[in-house]
Amino acid sequence: MAEAQNYWKRVSLDMRSMKTRHMTLLSLMLTLLLTLPAQAEIRWLDKIAAIAGEDIVTTLELEQEMQLIANELRARQSPMPPADRFEKQVLERLIVQKLQLQKAHKSGIKIDDITLNKAVENIASENNMSVTRFRKTMQEEGLSYVAFRNNLRSELTLEKLHRRVIGQRINITDQEIQDLIDKNIGSKSGNQRYHLKHILIALPEAASPEQVEAARQKAQSIRQQAIDGADFSQLATTHSNGQKALEGGDLGWRDANELPTRFADQIIDLHTGEITQLIRSPSGFHIIKVVDIKKGASKPKIKQTHARHILVSTVSGHSNAEAKALIGQLYRRILAGEDFANIAQEHSEDPGSAKKGGDLGWASPGTFVPAFEKTLEQLQPGDISPPFRSRFGWHIIQSIETRIVEAPDSLLKSRARELLAAQKKEEALQLWLRKLRNEAFVEYRLPGMENPS
Repeated sequence: MAEAQNYWKRVSLDMRSMKTRHMTLLSLMLTLLLTLPAQAEIRWLDKIAAIAGEDIVTTLELEQEMQLIANELRARQSPMPPADRFEKQVLERLIVQKLQLQKAHKSGIKIDDITLNKAVENIASENNMSVTRFRKTMQEEGLSYVAFRNNLRSELTLEKLHRRVIGQRINITDQEIQDLIDKNIGSKSGNQRYHLKHILIALPEAASPEQVEAARQKAQSIRQQAIDGADFSQLATTHSNGQKALEGGDLGWRDANELPTRFADQIIDLHTGEITQLIRSPSGFHIIKVVDIKKGASKPKIKQTHARHILVSTVSGHSNAEAKALIGQLYRRILAGEDFANIAQEHSEDPGSAKKGGDLGWASPGTFVPAFEKTLEQLQPGDISPPFRSRFGWHIIQSIETRIVEAPDSLLKSRARELLAAQKKEEALQLWLRKLRNEAFVEYRLPGMENPS
């Protein structure tokens, strides 16, 4: 969900109109050819940039995507790659997206309007707007709200597809979790964070020795150019097959233990500005540049919060309107000076804390549901929140005190599991995307582009 929600922030908005994927490319072409005059047929065919499985990429889609990415590169003050390489990179991104959406459709993956509307609400909320105001703002800026919803639906569809396809391939053992914890606490990298840029020269599945050697030589040449002073971001945008190629290969900030071992083993020995040797993986040859390093503590610290709350439940008995009205009355009584603990004992419907005056004890991040957690994080000791809703009902929270402590073992294990899952998912996704692309029928229709063999 986070990636889809960040889509609005990453680009101004992609104005592509999403075509139906319920008919094959052949039936689509035949329908159009039977209903258009001869000259219109030629004009229509001229507008195909590529065939991607059972769908097409139009020149209009390509031009719009190139413009959006070019604007993004300029905003980051990143140099533009050569025009022909840039066009090919953007076209490849669109092709892979089309292939994934076809796979999702065949797998029965759909995003219903309720889910889509909730995602739109979340994005509007992150921009401090209502959905109505968000839509109006887009219209004032000349942007299409319909296209935005279509793009967001596609992003959510791909997330769901990735969870289904990649989730089945991830297995994490207790020993792997313990090894990662031991490495994080005891190694020279400690809890350091690295800002990284990445170039991947990909290999096809079951690559021949000749293909491997050609890829190795290409990667070595690119690495040498980077060492000699060529702009790494431009090299990535021009040559990389990685998912972040059109972002200049920028991976952002990563913990050392978030990275595959083959990457981390080289990176922890580097200083700011240095570049790894070639790193071979099943995906191909990788080149990584360390842009910056932040030092961290030898063992992670966390902020724990001691709080108390009152719950009026919507799960058992109260309607939402009744619960909202009652919590509002209780909130006004607290503001008027009545004792929080007494009101919690009398009215809170949380069986675990009501008898203790709503006291929740000391809690680490991630203990509570997201709505509760988000509100609690915004409170200073002594603050009382206005009423808010979670999936359990309506709450009032009071923050009592906070403290900084070493992360407990249970939290370290949970975090280690998340990091290992992220490592394995990223690599598994790269391999799956390369396989999907290599096995699909793809034909370029743009002049000067060589079709895949």
